[in-house]
Amino acid sequence: MSRDTTADTTDARAGQGPNRRRFLGGALATAVGAVAVPSATGCAAATDPGPATGRAVARTTAPDRADTARPLFIGTYTSAEGGGKGIRLATYDDTTGRTTGTGTLTGVPDPSYLAVHPSGGALYAVDERADGAVTAVRLPKDGPPEVIGARPTGGAGPCHLSVHPGGRWLLSANYTSGSVAVHPIDGSLALGERTDLVTHSSPPPGPGQSGPHAHQIVTSPDGRHVLAVDLGTDTVYTYRLDTDAGTLSAVAQARFRAGAGPRHLTFHPSGRFAYVACEVDNTAVVCAYDPSTGRLAPGEPQSTGTGSGTSYPAQILVTAGGTFAYLANRGHNSLTRYAVEGDGARLRLLDTVPVGGDFPRQIAFSPSGRLLFAANQRSGTVSVFQVDADSGALRLTGDTFASPVAVCALPL
Repeated sequence: MSRDTTADTTDARAGQGPNRRRFLGGALATAVGAVAVPSATGCAAATDPGPATGRAVARTTAPDRADTARPLFIGTYTSAEGGGKGIRLATYDDTTGRTTGTGTLTGVPDPSYLAVHPSGGALYAVDERADGAVTAVRLPKDGPPEVIGARPTGGAGPCHLSVHPGGRWLLSANYTSGSVAVHPIDGSLALGERTDLVTHSSPPPGPGQSGPHAHQIVTSPDGRHVLAVDLGTDTVYTYRLDTDAGTLSAVAQARFRAGAGPRHLTFHPSGRFAYVACEVDNTAVVCAYDPSTGRLAPGEPQSTGTGSGTSYPAQILVTAGGTFAYLANRGHNSLTRYAVEGDGARLRLLDTVPVGGDFPRQIAFSPSGRLLFAANQRSGTVSVFQVDADSGALRLTGDTFASPVAVCALPL
């Protein structure tokens, strides 16, 4: 792996080619838009920090709405034909799933993935462009969200980001250039200059891949390690984050079978297993995880229940109780439901459920776990499901929310 710790240095591959991830046929935009103060009505927030896993539980209320109304933020592609104008703002009822639009936060270009700070006082968005950046958005207790600045990631096409559980570091993954970056978060929750950039240079790309493609970066449940999932090299990289300097040091590599195309992982609540969605070979993989070493050990690939061919599995989630897992299948337009068995060691395929939209790019639970949101890229909608706590069954609420090129839903 190669490293660049200079804050303003751009990865040499930043200008290469269109972003295959979009499946929209368009090239990446080449410039980051100017930051604008939003005019949309926003949500007021008070917070209850979540556990050390980084899964923060934000306690929020919305002005001029009932107490059950909670904020929902939707990411989109602003440079795509028919795309959005920024981050779509909405509220939802955590019991019924009813969703109501409240406006748009402008000044954030191509915000295709969103993450909230553990305090609930800010959220962060990737700017998925050739000159990649990450943008900070303050969530005031009273008043609308406001953009407070952007920083370059040093790579191209950033597609995922997460906040370290301590709340002091933002981690991001540059898909097109195959690199991961670290930015400091200051006391005002704004972003500082990049402190590290690591490019995945080994192993070589898998079949049909032109290079590394970092697709996700997350912190392990114990907070000791950072894992980066790379679709291009069929590898999950484990790092240690120096929480004083904001630098990453390599610890281990978990290699998946050639051509698997690992895209996203999620941890079982026990912290001893992780589940990986593999985009290219249409499988899900259960991995053993050793918290003491940070090593991930992939098991045998498992069916997504979508039949032959590939359905471009996108994201996998596991319930807070660790009893059920769900996988979004973009080509099949479905959600796969698994029973989690053996204290997290096994996934048993139960069924697939129509998603009620086209090309479910990302899925997310509401903080209560009662609802599951699916962002459907091609239909420009967000589907809302009620989750049965006992059976894990999903029931579409019928309240599909229209949002242009919806690629990420963040319910708080």
